Order: sequence, then structure tokens, then C-alpha cells
Amino acid sequence: MPREFSRTQRIADQMQRELAGILQLEMKDPRLGMVTVSSVTVSKDLAFADVYVTFLGLDGQKATDEAVDVLKQAAGFLRSTLAKRMQIRFVPTLRFHYDETIERGSYISSLIDSAVARDGERQVDVSDEEATDGKA
Repeated sequence: MPREFSRTQRIADQMQRELAGILQLEMKDPRLGMVTVSSVTVSKDLAFADVYVTFLGLDGQKATDEAVDVLKQAAGFLRSTLAKRMQIRFVPTLRFHYDETIERGSYISSLIDSAVARDGERQVDVSDEEATDGKA
């Protein structure tokens, strides 16, 4: 019977939990705002961990890029703190990426809302035309 989760997936899940705690309690840089670790993907050889983050309270691409740079600069501290908390021999090199999923979802949702609104306007226009054609 195969295992439900691979070792790399279990390590990624634990890294996500640990990093969330470290970023919330131990990182005091005001440029970060409120950081959320949305996911972690670990390579099969455990050499790299891609950490996807989102930021609450940061507006604009420049602020987001600066916050990601702060995390990249703190990667050594974060990695050594992870090494103390996790029971693995080798902690992967951390690579931080901004997770655009929420923004992309919001954008797609607004496109859908505007399309539905335009379709509703067309339906009203067509029903008005049919009503005036029927009375003539």
C-alpha cells in the first residue's frame, strides 16, 4: 500500500508551518507587513524549497518586490532557525516567490462580474425591444 504523502510533501508542509510561525513571531522588519506563507514546494533531492508568500497591507509592485527582497536577504537566518526546529539532516536552500494567485483570482472574478453585468444589460435591452415590438 503506497503512502498517502511523499517525504518531500511532508517536509514541505512542516516547513510551511514553521516558516509561518517564524515570520509572524521572530521577523520584525516593518517592510514585510503581514506575511502569509501560501505554499512550499521542496525539490525531490531536498536541495531547494520554493516558498510562495503573500503580503497583507502592502500596496503596489514596488512594495511587494521590496518585501520579497527582505525575505531573500533573511533566507540564511530563516534556514538556520528551521534547522533548529525541524528534525532533518539537511535544510533546503530557501527561494522566495510572491504568490500572485489571490490577485489573479480577484482580477478574474472582476472580469466575470463585469461580463455578467453586461449580459444582464443586453437581456434587459432585448426584452424591452420585444415588448415594444409586440405592442406595435
